[in-house]
Amino acid sequence: MPATTAAPPTPSSVPDTATFRTVLGQVPTAVSVVTAATPQGPVGVTVGSFTSVSLDPPLVVFYCGLHSASAAALVSAGAFCVNVLSEHQEAVCASFAGRTADRFACCTWHPAVNGAPRLDGAVAWIECSVENSFPAGDHLAVVGRVDRLAAAPGHDGPLVFHRGRLTRLDGTRDRHVPTQRFDWWDI
Repeated sequence: MPATTAAPPTPSSVPDTATFRTVLGQVPTAVSVVTAATPQGPVGVTVGSFTSVSLDPPLVVFYCGLHSASAAALVSAGAFCVNVLSEHQEAVCASFAGRTADRFACCTWHPAVNGAPRLDGAVAWIECSVENSFPAGDHLAVVGRVDRLAAAPGHDGPLVFHRGRLTRLDGTRDRHVPTQRFDWWDI
């Protein structure tokens, strides 16, 4: 094993906001737009914190700003659609992350079975019923029970947020790398 001359950084016990963002920015996340149908019209918001929670029952969770009007509308709607953006949808990400009057003007969409907008060009769609929501620090956690889901045919990868920037997966993503099965995951 080669010797290193620099000692590893000392972990901080109580991180400041900048350090927290920098360190957690090392974790890449897929960028999604969560949408819903409301009596006032469609709503949607860009989220970078979305993940699966459970296989049985099938649950997912996303996080929005605690005081976000979009988050409140998504929860009140009772159903939503997670649109996992493709690597070519930077403009869609920006539109739904901003405070524009008509976020849906940037893209085409059609209603999913639950009525929520399903954005054309996304690499995957997950239609959910709101299972629960609760405050999580300065965010609102919204847990959804998966009702339907689909992946787009083709080879586009997801749009990824990493180190404070939008990026794409490496071009070698289709290269097969032998790995061990993850059977240990459920232990």
